[in-house]
Amino acid sequence: MKICLFCYRGNPYCGGQGVYLYFLSRELARLGHSLTVLVGPPEPWPMPWAEVIHVENLNLWGVRKNFLPLSAPWRIFQPLNFFELASTRLGFFPEMLIFSIRTLTLLKKITRYQKFAILHDVQSLGYGLLLMKRFQLPLVTTVHHPLTVDFQASLERDRNFKEKYYTVVFYPLGMQRRVIQRCDRVITSSSETAQEIQRAFGVSPRKIRMVYNGLDAEFFRPTNGEPKKPQSLLFVGNTDDSKKGIFYLLHAMTLLPDSVTLTIVDEGTPLKTYAPQLTQKLGLASRVNFTGKVSAESLRRFYTTAEVVVLPSLYEGFGLPAAESMACGTPVVATHAGALPEVIGKEGAGILVPPRDPPALAAAILKVLQDEAHRKKMGILGRQRVENLFTWAKVAERTVEVYKELINGKV
Repeated sequence: MKICLFCYRGNPYCGGQGVYLYFLSRELARLGHSLTVLVGPPEPWPMPWAEVIHVENLNLWGVRKNFLPLSAPWRIFQPLNFFELASTRLGFFPEMLIFSIRTLTLLKKITRYQKFAILHDVQSLGYGLLLMKRFQLPLVTTVHHPLTVDFQASLERDRNFKEKYYTVVFYPLGMQRRVIQRCDRVITSSSETAQEIQRAFGVSPRKIRMVYNGLDAEFFRPTNGEPKKPQSLLFVGNTDDSKKGIFYLLHAMTLLPDSVTLTIVDEGTPLKTYAPQLTQKLGLASRVNFTGKVSAESLRRFYTTAEVVVLPSLYEGFGLPAAESMACGTPVVATHAGALPEVIGKEGAGILVPPRDPPALAAAILKVLQDEAHRKKMGILGRQRVENLFTWAKVAERTVEVYKELINGKV
């Protein structure tokens, strides 16, 4: 089967879509399928199993100085580049729209000499997808969670009219609502997210297919190397994203013994200030460490040496750090938020507490830290659940089932 995947940001460090693109394409190729990947910057990791075509993007959002392309500054006056410059200065985020238009233009050329069986968009949902319907090919999109979730979280955090204005114009909700309703299938990673897509975008449930996200279970696995660090907690996520709940975790830290330490895999000062400032304010500076960006090997070591991984989230479309932690045999304490109950399951791999509740979070963490035998059992159960449900091979197999359903003409 010839498959065309397109993704507006390709690098795994730019978010879940880059991770999804890399590993799904790898596993689809292992199943014998032929892949063409159209991808925007930052560039993905090398994908020798696919024909990779890079889609131009000047990435002007948030850049106020030195935004002209150094090698060819006149390119800023090309229509789409100039539109990107003008719209970003008004607070809009046109990246997904522009990517979809450029992808459409490239596809017009590519389809002259290649015949695809399926077109698969990864979470861009730009207006260009509507015109791709002219190719008369099945069109699938993957949505890890609808942007309405981010929109509401941003509005809650906004303090004045100016901040609310930038939130309203930043999120292209109208565009995504119109486009997703016209896609042939919508793949999402949890039942919770499927329901949210129905509520937020009015998508018919008959179009939605739930396929759990995957992880590299060959890489993220328990090791017999470094021992666990006593009384150590780990948080992996964007501390500037209020949905991740770092506020509540840091407040829970004030309720735990001074011997308990927290490692945060994210940037600290000067790149990010919210969590570092709150850490100082709560008197936790000696117990909290910010790692900055880390390599995959370092991340795996953090997972395997922590005694507990904590996800204090207010919403998760999937919750990859929970699954990665379980794959490494490390217990999880998380919240009843979004898809986290689906990821952690009921076998005993983790403990779930209400969101926005530091005392409950602290009590659950302390319970796990104080019982070594129970921690080991949780780790074993977590690894078993990952092997049964969350490998990329299984994601690819289930995704191909969705493709075949459409190719065979099932509505």
